[in-house]
Amino acid sequence: MEHTAQESATKHEQILKYIESLKIGTKISVRKIAEKLAVSEGTAYRAIKEADNLGLVSTKERVGTVRVEKKLRDNIDKLTFAEVVNMVDGEVLGGLGGLQKTLNKFVIGAMQQDAMMRYIDPGSLLIVGNRSKAHICALEQGAGVLITGGFGTSEEVTKLANQLELPIISSSYDTFTVASMINRAIYDRLIKKKILLIEDIVPPSMEVIALKSHHTLKDWQRLHEQAGHSRFPVVDEWNRVLGMITSKDLIGAEPEQTMDKLMTRNPVTATPNTSVATAAHMMVWEGIDLLPIIDANRKLMAVISRKDVLKAMQHIQRQPQNGETFEDLIWAGFAEERNKEGQPVFRGAITPQMTNQLGTVSEGVLTILMTQAAYHVVQGIKKGDLVMDNMSSYFVKPVQIESEIDILPKIIEVSRKFGKIDVAIYHRNTNTLVAKAMLTAQFIDQA
Repeated sequence: MEHTAQESATKHEQILKYIESLKIGTKISVRKIAEKLAVSEGTAYRAIKEADNLGLVSTKERVGTVRVEKKLRDNIDKLTFAEVVNMVDGEVLGGLGGLQKTLNKFVIGAMQQDAMMRYIDPGSLLIVGNRSKAHICALEQGAGVLITGGFGTSEEVTKLANQLELPIISSSYDTFTVASMINRAIYDRLIKKKILLIEDIVPPSMEVIALKSHHTLKDWQRLHEQAGHSRFPVVDEWNRVLGMITSKDLIGAEPEQTMDKLMTRNPVTATPNTSVATAAHMMVWEGIDLLPIIDANRKLMAVISRKDVLKAMQHIQRQPQNGETFEDLIWAGFAEERNKEGQPVFRGAITPQMTNQLGTVSEGVLTILMTQAAYHVVQGIKKGDLVMDNMSSYFVKPVQIESEIDILPKIIEVSRKFGKIDVAIYHRNTNTLVAKAMLTAQFIDQA
């Protein structure tokens, strides 16, 4: 059984390497891969799906699965013309060869043509109606064109688009709807770019030091002297993670005892596309200092330490905040003040977006407001990121739309590793209690 699983894993890797070696634009099918590499269609299908997840191939309507250039996460905020076509349910009238090009910005052509041309740069997308002269000028400037209202274009424009390999797209949506869709997509990508993944902090050529299951205490001592640390992943002969070994596991061990008798089995692991914040949470929650990073076949790719995670999270905090999440939007309307006792108070109003179908504030929004207030008040005393352990919430009275509220967070206790915070929300005009919560959290800046 073990032998069969190993064979399957090897074939899977062979297919991925074969796909990676193909030229950009090569069409791929399950049947062709199965015949070429003498594997079952099921194995070929699973490998192609994995290649899709890795960004090596892309499946397009009426074209099929095609080998594409792998996108770098640095360019995740860049939309391709092909993505715009899917987003706006568009029809490509010309310039099919340029669908994989990225657009830097979009320009709405709601002005005179001379004024419009000042805003169009190479790599832009002009959103305009059925104005053939504007279409030609945009293409000549190196920009793609999106025609709204379901209109077409002239044969001359189509020929030019094909010649320059710049897409000209027609969509039945109006200009405002199209612009809103593209703007939202760009914001979503900026948010994703802000979310740091493990693959962003692990060097591609990282050398991973690991022990085999048959290695002994002597081998651990040798590696300990060589590497200077005491924690190592334990792998089998195919480099699949079996366990973790630390100096604590070796207390009282005989020199000839093997790692498989001493290691902690089934360790917590993560994949390259796990977010750094999730990895930090896992490491705090499980009390671990070294996290093995594995691929789809459980093979060891890298290891990250708490130090690596903390360094990455400090880097995130220094980055400009691009893209707005729901939490950013909810918290944006609250300002910090001080009450008569000198305690921090966060003041703001309930906006229409914060309400439920009854016109009162959503309990989920109140929860976000209380956790944000707790986070901000703790930041004033102790730097570092919080991982929420527990939260007990009580919603006392409903709050109507446009009501002004005060959020009063009070620190009960902050130790080296833990924090306890009491948060209360009051209706400002009547000074009545609206909601209350008790939060406990852990700090992730402890080695």
